[in-house]
Amino acid sequence: MFTSVDDVSARLAGTGYLASPAVATTVFLADRLGKPLLVEGPAGVGKTELAKAVAQVAGARLVRLQCYEGVDESRALYEWNHAKQLLRISAGRDESWDETRTDIFSEEFLLPRPLLTAIRGDDPKVLLIDETDKADVEVEGLLLEVLSDFQVTVPELGTIAATSRPFVVLTSNASRELSEALRRRCLFLHIGFPDEELERRIVRLKVPGLDRALTESVVRVVGALREMDLRKVPSVAETIDWARTLLALGADTLDEDVVRDSLGVILKHQDDILKAAAKLDLGAV
Repeated sequence: MFTSVDDVSARLAGTGYLASPAVATTVFLADRLGKPLLVEGPAGVGKTELAKAVAQVAGARLVRLQCYEGVDESRALYEWNHAKQLLRISAGRDESWDETRTDIFSEEFLLPRPLLTAIRGDDPKVLLIDETDKADVEVEGLLLEVLSDFQVTVPELGTIAATSRPFVVLTSNASRELSEALRRRCLFLHIGFPDEELERRIVRLKVPGLDRALTESVVRVVGALREMDLRKVPSVAETIDWARTLLALGADTLDEDVVRDSLGVILKHQDDILKAAAKLDLGAV
């Protein structure tokens, strides 16, 4: 998919995703070595967007498994269309059970979920397993099985093996520790908050109408907020939202009134807003 680390950076930038050297290098290695990529970091720093950008660059279909507490094999791998099976059984009352069973456990009645969808077919795919840390530990065993051999056994149909391996991205907000076995299967990448220069480039790319001086002010203020002891510090996504907000308001500078009136865009808890309003010194940033 990629010829070099510089090729990764250039092609991702073409989609609007500005990758740091560490991100570009790890994506290149995951592609070259054919290994899943485990991406950790705080919410809103671009973990999911990275998978989307890779899919766009590759001209691949993005297949997404959104993890949550309670997600199970039937939601992640496959299940049978029970309603359709019952209709088929009702329509074939004169048939023997052996005849009916052979029919209802066929491809026509199979409902593939993201993991099975990702390994079937020859078209290029990017498999995004999003917020892996929200899934139950039991689901990790399923992921290990699929990511080890890229094949799935459906008892009624046999083993379905991938003819074209997908590029796999697992994301985690580190709300719980993932198993060492799963980590060993993957290349690891931590995406933290970008440095000021990269964040300025991101804001200029995403909000091109914002004045350069105001862009620099926004990035500096967000950086100062991240230094505070807040329940939820602003992410890159919130920096971009704030920049768009200031552009919509027609603000020319970041004065106290503008900051106070728009803090709810970047801070999501009232105690954080009160703390920031009391401690933030615009003159110092």
